[in-house]
Amino acid sequence: MKYTDYKESGPGEYFHIFNRGNEKTNIFLDKDDFSFFLLRLRQNLQPSDKEKKTCRNRFLPEGSFSLVCYCLMPNHFHLLLRQNNDLRTGTLISRICTSYSSYFNKKYRRIGHLFQDKFKQTIIDNNEYLVWVSAYIHQNPKVAGIVKIPEDYLWSSYSGFISADNNLLCDDRIIIDQFGDRKEYKKFVDSSYDTIKDKKDVEKLLLD
Repeated sequence: MKYTDYKESGPGEYFHIFNRGNEKTNIFLDKDDFSFFLLRLRQNLQPSDKEKKTCRNRFLPEGSFSLVCYCLMPNHFHLLLRQNNDLRTGTLISRICTSYSSYFNKKYRRIGHLFQDKFKQTIIDNNEYLVWVSAYIHQNPKVAGIVKIPEDYLWSSYSGFISADNNLLCDDRIIIDQFGDRKEYKKFVDSSYDTIKDKKDVEKLLLD
């Protein structure tokens, strides 16, 4: 695994992006917190017509990035993104995290940094790694012991991946089309659990 500088990016590249709370503290304390983060993510990826008119300069140009999958954990988040133009990943993540930090600090009457330093990212340099990272992201809640099956976790894209339930935030066909159908992808994710669980140190290496 090789980290890339957040300034290093290019059109057509895929990135696994992650960050956690400062001093490993939780950054999502209730369902409204998760929902607000996803709202800001959606607005910068797919702003509505109304948002485009009323908040023209607040969000990024539509189509700049494609979100492949995501998982928001209590003290960190994972995003798998494809960059579609010259706009760098750092621009997107900065917009989202700055807005979310302001919301969180105001809500909980706190000051200071919410996130641990700059986000980290790895470049996805082959297709095998792309599908494995999607499984790794989707298995996070089960590996952490939060749920017994990953599709039960509300703050992940996985349930939409395997059920085709209007997963509008993600371009899940990037992954699903490689397996033929959603059942085959579920089999792949299920089969990945033991490998991912046995590599618990991966999470520590990613986020330290």
